[in-house]
Amino acid sequence: MTIHRALITTLAAVTMTSTAPDAAAQQPAGDARAAGTFEWHTWSGDAGSRRYRLFVPAGHDAARAAPLVVMLHGCTQDPDDFARGTRFNALAGEAGVLVAWPEQPAAMQVQKCWSWFDPAHQAASRGEPAVIAGITREVMAGHAIDPRRVYIVGVSAGAAMAVNVAASYPDLFAAIGSHSGIPYRAASDVPHALAVMRGGSPDPAILAYALQDALGGRAMPLIAIHGGADAVVSPMNSRQLAGQWAGVLGVSSSPVQRSTEGGLGVERTRWSGADGKPAIELVIVDGLGHAWSGGSPEGTYTDARGPDASRLILDFLLAHSR
Repeated sequence: MTIHRALITTLAAVTMTSTAPDAAAQQPAGDARAAGTFEWHTWSGDAGSRRYRLFVPAGHDAARAAPLVVMLHGCTQDPDDFARGTRFNALAGEAGVLVAWPEQPAAMQVQKCWSWFDPAHQAASRGEPAVIAGITREVMAGHAIDPRRVYIVGVSAGAAMAVNVAASYPDLFAAIGSHSGIPYRAASDVPHALAVMRGGSPDPAILAYALQDALGGRAMPLIAIHGGADAVVSPMNSRQLAGQWAGVLGVSSSPVQRSTEGGLGVERTRWSGADGKPAIELVIVDGLGHAWSGGSPEGTYTDARGPDASRLILDFLLAHSR
């Protein structure tokens, strides 16, 4: 617990663009009111037991397989908070997508952080990746889900864990979305994790080897979004994450494109696959801190400015299938 407190003390010491939750925000409002159901479930298996929220859009046809997105919250958040801040359920409802929101409770980690930096949670068949994969499979077994269109997304510690899960179960997920995340296996303990968060990996060239071994030749598309002014997790991490993925997929980048979206400058880089679709997309948002771009003030660690990260991520994911 001391190890995790050290990590969170560093996180808490940095001023973040965020909306502090008030009493009203503690209830599953906002995004939870999207057309459909948003209910708690509990998964249990060899790796333990964990609650999760499941959003099922109104009119979901049990005879027609739908996509599934798994959403992993960041430190101090929970599924309700993350759903409010991203408004992801509303977009998913429009697109006919189911969304699973696993919970990392305070009982497991005092600040609700996923243990992305711990080697015990960086591989298949154990730890938190096994829990999240178990939740994913339970939803797939209980609902009409297209197994070729299952995706995973996360923010901050949740983004780092989403990378761990996707790399651990490449046959389960078709694509991944990372917001304010970190490369796969960039750290193996807390001191290393803190150093990586501050400035990225000191030896990014070796990162692709770990990912190559994990993916085993699977070409899994990735979209990574990061605030250019993020003082909690350096944007260098998403640059290295995209580079790690590009090294494994063997794709080359197109020229950087710059635009202004939501009042902030945006730097966008794409790496295209053989089919012409972006295999990797990196979006750096100037002036954005450690916050979900284009998010809602009903959730924590959001910034209403910048491009709508939820829409960017969902559009990217749905353009790919396994």
